[in-house]
Amino acid sequence: MTLLLAQMSVILAVTLICGWMARRLGQARVIGEMVGGILLGPSVFGRLAPHTSILLFSAGSLHPLEILSTVGLVLYLFLIGMEMDYDQLICQRRTAVLASGTSILIPFITAAALAHSLRIRFAPHGIGNLPFVLFLGIAMSITAFPVLARILEERRLQGTPLGTTAILCAAVDDVLAWTLLAFALTLIGADGGPASLPLRLAYLAMYLLLMLGMVRPLAARAVTLRKKPNLSLELLGIFIIFALASAAATEWIGVHPLFGAFLAGVCFPRIEHWQQAVRAKLDMVTSALLLPLFFALTGLRTRLDLLDDAKMWWWTAIVLAGAVFGKMGGGVLAARWTGQRWRNAFALGALMNTRGLVELVVLNIAYNVGAFSPTLFTMMVVMALVTTMSTTPILNLLKVGNDDSSLVREKAEVSA
Repeated sequence: MTLLLAQMSVILAVTLICGWMARRLGQARVIGEMVGGILLGPSVFGRLAPHTSILLFSAGSLHPLEILSTVGLVLYLFLIGMEMDYDQLICQRRTAVLASGTSILIPFITAAALAHSLRIRFAPHGIGNLPFVLFLGIAMSITAFPVLARILEERRLQGTPLGTTAILCAAVDDVLAWTLLAFALTLIGADGGPASLPLRLAYLAMYLLLMLGMVRPLAARAVTLRKKPNLSLELLGIFIIFALASAAATEWIGVHPLFGAFLAGVCFPRIEHWQQAVRAKLDMVTSALLLPLFFALTGLRTRLDLLDDAKMWWWTAIVLAGAVFGKMGGGVLAARWTGQRWRNAFALGALMNTRGLVELVVLNIAYNVGAFSPTLFTMMVVMALVTTMSTTPILNLLKVGNDDSSLVREKAEVSA
C-alpha cells in the first residue's frame, strides 16, 4: 500500500505539471498527461535515475495501477456516452456514417500495404499475418474518443454540428474497431469470454438490442415517473453500478469494457441537470486521479531508446505518414462528398486524426497479447502522440472553436 500511494503521488504530480504546461502552450491538457507518462518511463526517468525507477515502478508492482486506470477509463467513457446529443446525431448522420466508413477503410488499406514490411522487421515471433494486419489497421484507424471529447469541450465545440459529427464518427469507428479487435484476439487465442467468434458476435448483437431496444426506453420512461427531480447520492450510485456492469458484460463477451461503458452512457436519460451533476461529481476524480495512472503505465512501456538510429526513425515517419494520410484524408474526402465546406472538412479530418487515449488502449492490448514488439509499440505511441498534438494547431490554423462565430451561427441554423 505504501508503494502504491507513493506511485500515485509521483504520477499525479508529474502529469499535473505536464498538463498545466501543455495548456500554457496552447495544447489540450491530455497531451501533457501523455508526455508526462512517457517522462516517467524507461526512456527518461529510467535513464536519469535507474535505481529509483526500478524501486518505484518495478514490473511486479504495477497490477494495482492497471486496475485503477481501467476503472478510470470505464467511468470516463460512460461520461462521454452520456453527453451524446441524439438530435444533432440525426442531423449529421449522412456525413458521420460516410466519414467514419472512409476513415476506417483507408487506414486499413494503408496498414495492409505497410504490414508485410513492418512484420518482417518489428513483429514478435509467431504472430500471424492476418492478426498483425488487423492490429495494425485498428491502431491506424481508431479515433481517441475521450481525447477528442476533451478537445471539443475545451474549444467549446461539443454542441456544434462539427463537434457532434466528429463524436458520432469516433463512436462508429470505435464500435467497428472493438469488433475487429475481438476478431483479432480470437485469431491468436486471447479470448476470455465465449470461445468462438460467431458466438461472441451473437452475444454482442443481443446485448446491443437489449441496451438500445429495452434499457434506454425504460430508463427514459422511469424518469417521467420519478417525483423527485434532483440527483440523489443513491441514484448516482445506481448509475455507476450500471456503467460498471455494462463494462463487465462487454468484457465477458470479448469486445472491451470501454465499449460497454460507452453504451451505458448512451442509455443514460437525457436530463440536462442530471448530466451536469453526474459530470461534476465524476469527471474531477476520473480526470485528476484515475486517467493519469493509465498514461503513466503506457509511458512505462514506451522505449524511445529502441529508436536508436536514423533507420528506426525513418520507419516511424512512414507509420506516421500512413496514419495521417489514411485517417485525416478519409475524413476530409467523406466530408466533402456530403457537401461540407473545405474548412469544416479539414477540421473534421483533423479531429478524426486524434488518437491519444483510445489508441494507447489498443496499443497496450496488442502489446500484452504479443502482437507488437516493444520497438513497434514505441513507434505507434510516437504516432499517437504526434497526431494528437497536431489537432489543436490545425484547428487554430482553420480558426475553428472557442469564439468562432460562424460555428455559432451554423448551430443556430441547424437548431432552427
